[in-house]
Amino acid sequence: MKYLLDTMVWLWSVGPIEKISSAGLEILKSGEEEVYLSAASSWEIAIKTKLGKFALPEPPTRYVPKRLAEQGIQSLSVTQSHSLKVYDLPLHHSDPFDRLIIAQALAENMVILTSDRAFKRYPVELLWSGK
Repeated sequence: MKYLLDTMVWLWSVGPIEKISSAGLEILKSGEEEVYLSAASSWEIAIKTKLGKFALPEPPTRYVPKRLAEQGIQSLSVTQSHSLKVYDLPLHHSDPFDRLIIAQALAENMVILTSDRAFKRYPVELLWSGK
């Protein structure tokens, strides 16, 4: 199975992990599943860190790739088809980063690990990762 992390679940995975459900932690720690972080999440982290909404111990240009490598999490690039798939989504969620993550999961047949309740309104498979 392939899993796509939403941005907050990935940030929690590097601390504070206690916000992630036991099922989510098992997937992250087992090493048996393919786990991805979207380039859209890295974009969101870069923007929100610059705006002071996220605090990281070092610039995201170093922090994100280093942590992904340590965790064995793969990067999922954003393609033209992913971007255009957003058009097909109902406007249940206004966050453009989350809408792109949903579109990617649909296009790539992935399960999203999320704690965002708005994701439930889309026809995408979810693993509830929040507590």
